[in-house]
Amino acid sequence: MAQYTMTIGGKPVVTTNTFNVVNPADETVVAACPEGTVALVDEAILSARSAFPSWAALPDAERVTKLLAIADLIEKHHPELSELVTREQGKTQSGPGANLEVGGAVAWTRVTAGLSIAEETIQDDKSGKIVLRRKPVGVVASITPWNWPLMIAVWHVMPAIRVGCTVVIKPSPFTPLSTLRLVELMNQVLPPGVINIVTGGVEVGNHLTNHTGIDKIVFTGSIATGKKVMGSAAQNLKRVTLELGGNDAGVVLPGTRIEPLLEKLFWGCFINAGQTCAALKRLYVHEDQYDEVVKKFAEYVAKIPVGNGLDPKNLIGPLSNQMQLDKVIALVEDARTRGAKIVTGGTRPKAPGFFFPLTVIADAVDDMRVVKEEQFGPVIPIVKYKTVDEAIKRANSLDVGLGGSVWGNDPHEAARYAGQLECGTAWVNQHGTLHPMAPFGGVKCSGIGVEFNLDGLKEYTTVQVVNVAL
Repeated sequence: MAQYTMTIGGKPVVTTNTFNVVNPADETVVAACPEGTVALVDEAILSARSAFPSWAALPDAERVTKLLAIADLIEKHHPELSELVTREQGKTQSGPGANLEVGGAVAWTRVTAGLSIAEETIQDDKSGKIVLRRKPVGVVASITPWNWPLMIAVWHVMPAIRVGCTVVIKPSPFTPLSTLRLVELMNQVLPPGVINIVTGGVEVGNHLTNHTGIDKIVFTGSIATGKKVMGSAAQNLKRVTLELGGNDAGVVLPGTRIEPLLEKLFWGCFINAGQTCAALKRLYVHEDQYDEVVKKFAEYVAKIPVGNGLDPKNLIGPLSNQMQLDKVIALVEDARTRGAKIVTGGTRPKAPGFFFPLTVIADAVDDMRVVKEEQFGPVIPIVKYKTVDEAIKRANSLDVGLGGSVWGNDPHEAARYAGQLECGTAWVNQHGTLHPMAPFGGVKCSGIGVEFNLDGLKEYTTVQVVNVAL
């Protein structure tokens, strides 16, 4: 069994206590992960603070060179990292799974390396000169989830170090291994202390977010935990970027030819077994074609192979952990007892692993838990509507707004309706596709701030105005 260590100040850290990381496909132990402590959080933050002045002062071109070198290292270790993601998280090697995640990590690192924030001149005349500069915010605490452990780590740390910040990252205890390895690789390139990692649970996370040595927190995860993170940040007014839960709605416009859209609709709902914040989680279909869409989509879904992600024939893997599996089962059972129709799936197989079948639910209504709560699993409720305006209103009725989509024959018409959705990203005839140059974030309770592009880069900076009288 491979040995994993934390990295603090550029050095490997081994602890006496460990916890098991479980393969969700067969419930075997992948590895024993070192368990961090609050003392190690203190040490990591001290290391990051010590490294910050020289890293922030490094010429910009040198930071670019180091990020590109990190991208090359991730690419070089692609097979290792991809297999590790599958073993600890469950997503497949085939389709948009672990290989997509590692490839995305490479792409986002290279794109981030190519971004730069120019100094802005506000006034420049005989009376004086005013310029606006952006400076690195300082030491960043990154807390990442278990659904895309490697990719989201890259989304957090690369823009931070690009602008001159230093980082302490805490991955989910369900999926720490790929992040431990990523940080190990990054420390082959970066000066000691620029990127540090401490593993552990709630105690470690709370100490990190409450620590006065942290200047900014970037967190991806649930709304409930995000609110606690924001409360911790308020104690000394740390800056925050929060990418929180969504319950994305999709609206199929009346008369839409559904066959050409089935593949994109499928991946919009079921990528990573539905364990994606910006996955489509409730689908509104006009009453005139409701039965047709339910039938054709369920038939498509039923043909997709589900199983161990290491088997190349499978396109969807298991739920990542027992906790999430239990939540999904509860939501489906609630819908079943309240009169919804399970068209396909709906019953957990009696076999090892945290598997749940791809499930399409018909006759769902808005007040069912499976519609109003985020499933974060391989389940899609399909809801009937009478008018498009009604569907848009119902799509906007929840207190979340990460993404949404409109599907139709005329993309221009669909785009007009998509603009009425209350969400950070509105897709047309697709759902959940991300681009490193398109800012991504939520409205309402789905988050604060954005990631990607210059807007995301600026989240790791503070503004300084230099006002010179001549």
